[in-house]
Amino acid sequence: MRAIAAYLPEHPFFAGLDPAALELAAGCAVNVHFRQDDFLFHEGDPADTFYVVRHGRVSIQTRTPVGAVVLDTAHDGDVVGWSWLIPPYRWTFDARATEGTSAIAFDGACLRGKCESDPTLGYALLQRVVQVMSARLYSARVRLLDLYGSDS
Repeated sequence: MRAIAAYLPEHPFFAGLDPAALELAAGCAVNVHFRQDDFLFHEGDPADTFYVVRHGRVSIQTRTPVGAVVLDTAHDGDVVGWSWLIPPYRWTFDARATEGTSAIAFDGACLRGKCESDPTLGYALLQRVVQVMSARLYSARVRLLDLYGSDS
């Protein structure tokens, strides 16, 4: 597995960040692995991490009275989790590995501290997180329309 500092400059989420910003981000990151059916996080728990999926698949799901509903699926190269950036820093969904998954885990408190110290880095990461949020919301909308249909 390649070192985090070597991987980040090639990842679309980090594209365009200068080397100093990449170094700051890499300083908050570790490699992690999840077995099939391991949870990355649970709805309502403290949100202290976000993940870049290197290899594998992660189901982003919500709980309903009839069981879990998958809202989106993250694959190789996707980013999972934005709640580390938004107070009160609690997960709004569950995330579960649906196969063996390797990822880079970023410490949210570490990154928030670096963003507060370096507003340029903070703004750059916020722009990227908002793009992830937008894509996830669109995907969830499409899945819900598939599930429940549309009147239009």
